[in-house]
Amino acid sequence: MLTTTAIAAALASDVPLLAAGPLPALGPDFLQPETLIESFGTAALFGIVAIVFIETGLLFPFLPGDSLLFTAGALVAQDSLQLNIWVLCALLFAAAFAGDQVAYVIGRTVGPKVFSRPDSRFFKQKYIDQTYAYFDRYGGRTIIVARFVPFVRTYAPVAAGVGKMSYRHFVSYNVIGALLWGVGVTLLGYALGNVAFIKDNIEALLILIVLVSVIPVGVELWRARRAEATGATVDGRDPSFDEPDERAEVEREVFGHAQTPTTALPAVTAPGPDGAPRP
Repeated sequence: MLTTTAIAAALASDVPLLAAGPLPALGPDFLQPETLIESFGTAALFGIVAIVFIETGLLFPFLPGDSLLFTAGALVAQDSLQLNIWVLCALLFAAAFAGDQVAYVIGRTVGPKVFSRPDSRFFKQKYIDQTYAYFDRYGGRTIIVARFVPFVRTYAPVAAGVGKMSYRHFVSYNVIGALLWGVGVTLLGYALGNVAFIKDNIEALLILIVLVSVIPVGVELWRARRAEATGATVDGRDPSFDEPDERAEVEREVFGHAQTPTTALPAVTAPGPDGAPRP
């Protein structure tokens, strides 16, 4: 059973959760999964759940998602984090599901204003381009696929809200995505953490965690560089999805109608008998 005393016993000692040393991850040290978990102390369970909710629901894409889930599951398997794995999975599913629900509501209410903001430290228009590219490629399934893609998982439910995706369809995709990502990645870490070879070779587990964290990012970086080299993108922006009318077209194709304001297009008239345009 999960108790505050059990968590305290696991986290109150001076021994690091991962005895082999800190996990080499992208980003600053304080955003490394094991550093975050240790910093939460006896509130580790609630801290992990809060991060998942914030990343998916409050438009803050720079928090560790996949690697945090994987690390938490692995630490539970090794008894370094004395939590009930099923309680952890249930709460992570709830956080992942609720996060996307909140992001969808944000998209329905103030989404167009959010998506029209200029670039800042934590917000880049190129991430919105990337999100619409995923919707163009995968349709509504993007809500599921995006769970495993950094940045896109933060903005995909907002885009679904902006385009007024059918709420019934959105909830269905959200349930599947929250299960596969929030529960699936955590159980993957838990399963691998129980493998005898990995338990005896903690460094191998660290490498696996890094791969889980870095591979999706690496794939996206490779795609971005390839697109830049071929002229498909300019300064990270995708010309195919960087204008309101282009995003609205994706919304019409995927959601059946568009919510994003479009630019006015000149009227097209049929030519006259002599081939000249009609007045």
